[in-house]
Amino acid sequence: MDFTPSEEQSAAQGLAARIFGDLSTHERLTAAGSGTDAELWKELCAAGLPAAVEDIGLLGLVLLLEEQGRTTAQVPFAATCVYGLLAVAEHGTPEQRERLLPGLRDGTAVATGAFPARGGVHIAEDGALYGAVPWVPWLRDATQVLVADAERGLWIVRTGEPDVTAVPVETTAPWSAGRLVLDGVRGERLGNGPEAYAAVLAAARTAFAGLQAGVCAGSLARAVHHTVTREQFGRPLSTNQGVLLRAADAHMDTEAIRVTAYEAAWRHDERRACEAQALTAAWWASEAGKRVVHAGQHLHGGTGADLDHPVHRHFLWGRQLDAYLGCGSEVLEELGLLLAGRAQGDAS
Repeated sequence: MDFTPSEEQSAAQGLAARIFGDLSTHERLTAAGSGTDAELWKELCAAGLPAAVEDIGLLGLVLLLEEQGRTTAQVPFAATCVYGLLAVAEHGTPEQRERLLPGLRDGTAVATGAFPARGGVHIAEDGALYGAVPWVPWLRDATQVLVADAERGLWIVRTGEPDVTAVPVETTAPWSAGRLVLDGVRGERLGNGPEAYAAVLAAARTAFAGLQAGVCAGSLARAVHHTVTREQFGRPLSTNQGVLLRAADAHMDTEAIRVTAYEAAWRHDERRACEAQALTAAWWASEAGKRVVHAGQHLHGGTGADLDHPVHRHFLWGRQLDAYLGCGSEVLEELGLLLAGRAQGDAS
């Protein structure tokens, strides 16, 4: 395995770091509230970063999402790339790719996904989709939703259709989420059923784990700056052994999230089996990510209790990603069943 970024991946990551660092400021995030920073999204699309994902692969996307996570930038970057660009590019027909990809590349189309499948959407005898999904990230901004039905088939649904309703929902992190209600809408089939569903789900888990790595890195960086510059009893807080140990544990957890996401993304790009690795990355992102953002709050002391402090936003994102990835125990159970099934298959 070689996770060394290519020249193209490094260039895209550097550009993303500059744009997110310049534009995703505390003041702009505060002004955006729970909505999307539309100007930042336009800037990212004008720079060609969503379009670049087709060339730099899932590993490149993970690198870009790390930079988004560091600043908790409120844009539907992960959702559009993984449920839109990559899903259509890898599982769409030539006609679908020609028709759908241009809008996803330039940002005029925004995608999200009603994932994972939990049996909430069903297909009627006439082929129409019925059901509801309690909350979908970035649904209020999306022009299309990748919906997984109860049989794990994939459907592209336009949010502007009369039989599609998006009810605003506020989540822990400000992700412009909504409750999706389908009342007999005609979706557009994508891919070949359960196989495509599994591939998209593994890619999504990997991408959002990469986002969590960035969120944790940003939280830890703020905690380090605070403990180095804040003095207590005449010396920096960072000189206290308890502070050092807590920060060291958070650093190791962040690195574990990063390296497992890199491995899953690398295997995806190399066209190798990556379902178990994606689950492993999701587990680390859920369990370790939760520990890191709690540590970030704690290391800020009383300052961390201020809901308007920037570190609190990392806490909210970390907890939201923990829930979105399925929570550690759920992911671990799925991983165990997958490995047990493989073992039985090998034995037979």
